[in-house]
Amino acid sequence: MKYMSYWHDTASPFTGAETGPVEGAYDVAVIGAGFTGLNAARKLAREGLRVAVLEAHHAGAGGSGRNGGHLNNGIAHGYAEAKAHLGAERAHALYHAYDRSIDMIEQVIVEEGIDCDFRRSGKLKLASKPSHVDGLRANFDLIHREVDADTRWLERGELQDEIGSEAFHGAMLYGKSAMMHMGRYVVGLARAAQRHGACIWENAPVTERRATSSGWELVTPKGSLRAERVIAATGAYSGESRGEVLRYFRRRIISVGSFIIATRPLTAKEIAATLPGNRTCVTSMNIGNYFRLSSDNRLIFGGRTRFSAVSNQQSDARSGEILRASMIRIFPHLADVEIDYCWGGLVGMTKDRFPRAGEADGMIYGMGYSGHGAQMSTLVGQALADMALGRAGSNPLDGLDWPAIPFHSGKPWFLPLVGLWFGLKDRLS
Repeated sequence: MKYMSYWHDTASPFTGAETGPVEGAYDVAVIGAGFTGLNAARKLAREGLRVAVLEAHHAGAGGSGRNGGHLNNGIAHGYAEAKAHLGAERAHALYHAYDRSIDMIEQVIVEEGIDCDFRRSGKLKLASKPSHVDGLRANFDLIHREVDADTRWLERGELQDEIGSEAFHGAMLYGKSAMMHMGRYVVGLARAAQRHGACIWENAPVTERRATSSGWELVTPKGSLRAERVIAATGAYSGESRGEVLRYFRRRIISVGSFIIATRPLTAKEIAATLPGNRTCVTSMNIGNYFRLSSDNRLIFGGRTRFSAVSNQQSDARSGEILRASMIRIFPHLADVEIDYCWGGLVGMTKDRFPRAGEADGMIYGMGYSGHGAQMSTLVGQALADMALGRAGSNPLDGLDWPAIPFHSGKPWFLPLVGLWFGLKDRLS
């Protein structure tokens, strides 16, 4: 078994990073080379601006290369809840922003010639208990009526053509959802940004930010550069920065571990018995699972097995054992199938689980996707580029307040308590 991301291991690495010192003067500097930062850099460079990208590790090292490979439309924790929290107009706009971002991903892939196995698969939101059916069906009725006619309700008897498991009691099908190879997409974005003129430095964490007469100076172990505007696109990994550079975001982001395993390639018979519908799947539990097939026919199976802010080989291995047991409960016929990959990553959660994009602390920012970053971040990256260009109107999160989380400085000491609470809710649901 490899304790590394399947997406990283099966994508050609980005080889276009700058080899010299960090230096020079730029119109915009982007902190973070994930989907958000790289698409912002790509757009700005295409517009003719001088753009620098500073990445603490390598392109796609964070959440963009450590997720489950889903591009699911819809709002993760329910459209009705979003209406109650945000109001009908904003909830409606946010729902369609996820649709637009998946459309934009598809467009970028075509424009830049990125080979990443993009496919409109559709998504199943699966009712894990009989008691979950009524709530999930009510959410479907509301969504289908108000914002998304490309949805369908499946009774339990209709699931046999979709999933080879008796564990579920009905499902909502989202027709616009998609999937792709995340590692190839993020490397493709990096190559596109560089091809259009952006300078990308890897292994260059920003350790200090100093105000200048015309903007900012960003300091890294490899040198420093000057930029008129700064975009922060670090998400759950904002806590890795030293000093006060990203303190504003650390106080508003809760970094939660999410863990994933990938089986060996399944045979045609095993695929037919497991996911004959070949869609992305998400269960209805609070501490649930998500799964799909890869293009080389592996079952990629993930979840928040433990409420931890740590992802390393020891933590990933413990979580992998829990995930394998969950996989076997859902798909008993896979009990003897080997696990080839086990990895983890951090999800940047906000207190209300809605993403944020705007301007604060002298920086333009986009993050807090709360588990839906793969699908939303491309659109947000373009909106951040528009903001840097002085253009308004493309930010779907404009004006959404983002208060700091009380007693939170970036180390989420309260995660075990949150895990106990959600576990109790699942047992009682």
